[in-house]
Amino acid sequence: MAGLAESLSLFASRVSECAESGRAVSVTTHMDCDGIAAGGIVAKAAIRAGARCSARAVREFGAAEARALSPDALHIIVDVGGAAAAELDAAVGEGWIIIDHHEVREGEMAPERVINPWKHGIDGGTEVCSGGMAYLAAVELDSRNADLSPIAVVAALGDRQDQGEGRSLVGRNAEIAAKAAELKLLGVGDDILLAGRETRALADALAFTTRPFMEGLTWNRDACASLLEGAGIEARDGGRWRVAAELSDDEKGRLVDAIAAHAGGAGPDAVRAELVGSAYTLLGEGSKGVLRDAREFATVLNSCGRVGRAGAGMALCMGDRTRMASEAEEALSEYRRAIRDCMERISSERWRTTEAGPCVMVNAEGVVAESMTGTISSVIAGAPSSAGKIVMVRAAAEGGRVKFSSRKARGCGAGVNLSEVMREAAERFGGIGGGHEAAAGARVSKGSLGGFLDHIEKNVAVVQGAGPHS
Repeated sequence: MAGLAESLSLFASRVSECAESGRAVSVTTHMDCDGIAAGGIVAKAAIRAGARCSARAVREFGAAEARALSPDALHIIVDVGGAAAAELDAAVGEGWIIIDHHEVREGEMAPERVINPWKHGIDGGTEVCSGGMAYLAAVELDSRNADLSPIAVVAALGDRQDQGEGRSLVGRNAEIAAKAAELKLLGVGDDILLAGRETRALADALAFTTRPFMEGLTWNRDACASLLEGAGIEARDGGRWRVAAELSDDEKGRLVDAIAAHAGGAGPDAVRAELVGSAYTLLGEGSKGVLRDAREFATVLNSCGRVGRAGAGMALCMGDRTRMASEAEEALSEYRRAIRDCMERISSERWRTTEAGPCVMVNAEGVVAESMTGTISSVIAGAPSSAGKIVMVRAAAEGGRVKFSSRKARGCGAGVNLSEVMREAAERFGGIGGGHEAAAGARVSKGSLGGFLDHIEKNVAVVQGAGPHS
């Protein structure tokens, strides 16, 4: 099996050949933050190399999508379709490359045109995402593409790969962040990690924060304003609203303590672990712009994908700060409204949520759109009350199917690899599934729902740390 350097070199040579011959490059990527960022990186690198390039985002990629491809282009499939090598071979011969970071079976990673960190002993769930792999490929094509490193950092944060101490990036992600800092494109430092920490008024920043999701505070600006007042923190400086980044260390400490006390129960430690940590600032963005904070940038990209504006997100990653930036901000507002509405409905309709051991099952059919299941499962997993749990959200999907998204919350010690469990269970009932050890998804037919749920509960609802049943 070829090493990572050989895989990246293959990408560079194939794109260069397209630039020289005039053959088109077609990028197909996933519609989430990581996919949009990765697709933007690949498209930008191909265009810089002189290739004719188009890009689109999709929800899934399998045999049907492969058959629809034109044999005339070089197809680069990013962050989706990681197990579709055989289907691509049948559809377009050797005219494809996969750049992915999801766990798939060893045989599915074998073709040299599959660029995947797992085949090189690199953890694609915590050490590098598709955005990072796309960045490495782009730099192999031309070292000047190192200026795309901040977008790879955004991709990693959007994929929740900030799993190091203090929500820091690790592995290749950390190396990419260090390169961006070396180029003076990225600032890295510790801070309180509220949404829009450099741009939003304090009460708004607290209300818009969904990681962690704070019941009674998230979406409730009045309650957030009251909490700030109770903590003795001035929300205004004269006639100007203050932002979280300019609080003193003492004020930040009092604010975190107040939020942790509000969480109560087992929540305070989980709140502190989520709220204080490594902040990544894109120094090339305007000081008051929504894209300056890398985590906020990631939220913008997720919003673009989830509400059907992935093209605007890719344009942002490629440097567009004109009309597409306004469209992306509109998508962000729509996305946040959707999250708020979904969470309010799930919270008020308690029957939708059941627990079995460490597993929290949420029936969101009729409430959550298929494209939003990953977002909602992440929000629920980020709530202090979910600490140590596995969260599984289901929603109705196209074609009479049901979509599942699963997440391990912070502190979850269950010996379950969600990627393996979801893939095996889905395939057993004629569906598809996979992902990562701590985050995975699946789609099955509505008629298979009962059997699928029984199988999942047998293999996931187990004693913490014991591992799945046979």
